[in-house]
Amino acid sequence: MKKKGSKKARKRFVVLSIVFLGIVGFSLASVFQDWMQIVDNKQQIASLTAYYNELLDEEESLTSEVTKLHDSDYVARYAREKYMYSLPGEYIIKVPDENGES
Repeated sequence: MKKKGSKKARKRFVVLSIVFLGIVGFSLASVFQDWMQIVDNKQQIASLTAYYNELLDEEESLTSEVTKLHDSDYVARYAREKYMYSLPGEYIIKVPDENGES
């Protein structure tokens, strides 16, 4: 009779061990998945923060340009330099840059 009781105990132990290992495995998989999501979110935050800072710099540059464009002297000088406009009696002479570009 002792052998029957030990076989039942052994079966119970095996079943409980499998259930316990399944629960532990599921828990570890869940924790690993959550950890990977956290790492991914941190990388995304870093990327978006860098992009946000670039956009802030661009906004500052554009705001400065808008402020300058309200000045009529700046607009006249910009048009002369960028689009080769000239006042009556002025001559435009193109001088190449150091890089050889016009």
